[in-house]
Amino acid sequence: MMAARILVRSAVRTALVAGRTAHVRPVTGGIPSDEQQATGLEKAILHSMKKGSDPYSMLKPKQYSGSKQDPHIVPSVTNKRIVGCVCEEDNTGIVWFWLHEGEAQRCPSCGSHYKLVPHELPH
Repeated sequence: MMAARILVRSAVRTALVAGRTAHVRPVTGGIPSDEQQATGLEKAILHSMKKGSDPYSMLKPKQYSGSKQDPHIVPSVTNKRIVGCVCEEDNTGIVWFWLHEGEAQRCPSCGSHYKLVPHELPH
């Protein structure tokens, strides 16, 4: 921070001594949007979100009933994953358990069903 102040002061002094004032070019076109200034991975994510896909599961997942016929879907890149279940809406504790690939499994506390499905990363 101190170095920046010294640098600014010396630039102003140099401009004044030379008899010139520092010229700042006005910005034309306004502030760029997120899409205009995005690069790399952020740009790829914005383009895929425009097309309607959710490459990194950033949006809220679809609601499932949690029954054996309609279990909560849990994507995973491996064959098992730790799942946390908030059994009741006003509960402050989370019940953690391992979910393995295959048949739907029940939460040990409330009985909601969860199913692990394979998920490919978009690389």
